[in-house]
Amino acid sequence: MTYVIAQPCVDVMDRACVDECPVDCIYEGARTLYIHPDECVDCGACEPVCPVEAIYYEDDLPDEFMPYLKDNEAFFTDALPERDEPLGSPGGAAKLGALMVDTPLVAGLPVQVTTS
Repeated sequence: MTYVIAQPCVDVMDRACVDECPVDCIYEGARTLYIHPDECVDCGACEPVCPVEAIYYEDDLPDEFMPYLKDNEAFFTDALPERDEPLGSPGGAAKLGALMVDTPLVAGLPVQVTTS
């Protein structure tokens, strides 16, 4: 089981969850954040600090966000258009920094307009 970051994070990327994560398993794409399913220890520290309520425990993911479960995993296991090989499990997001790539699901979304 793991936590999943869903659509409300797209184009927001507040990063409070990154600061809270004790195992550095939240990776930054171009438009959203992704939780590595094998590196996440299911502590739940990220969920309550998300200002847009985009983080869900896998079993609690609303039906409308179910595609993000496989999409989140695909960020690490699939080659993406801008990346020839899967990312795999690099063992920590901080050493990589922003990866500036997203999955096709996220990349295909219209820009999310936020209001302050």
